[in-house]
Amino acid sequence: MNFKVDGEDVLTLTTTQKKLLKHFIRDDEFDADMKRRVAYIITHKYEQCFKQFKNKWDPRLLANGVTSIPLDPDAYAELVFAQPDYKSRTEEDATQPPE
Repeated sequence: MNFKVDGEDVLTLTTTQKKLLKHFIRDDEFDADMKRRVAYIITHKYEQCFKQFKNKWDPRLLANGVTSIPLDPDAYAELVFAQPDYKSRTEEDATQPPE
């Protein structure tokens, strides 16, 4: 079983690994279970990053004079991305002094 991102293999389960996993997951549920687990991990990571993003940006948006904040996470992120003081992670790292 291969897991790909943008067409690139990121994980390949060997036959033995798959067999061992199937010792605990029914054959007829295995593929759906693996897909659900991958989706959960990425969704959970997104949700945790969004919480940190919002905690960081709520005070900044207030300081920037923003009076209306969208409830939709994508709309919120786009509002932040449009702020003149927004920097991507790469841009933030470039402005940090070396340790």
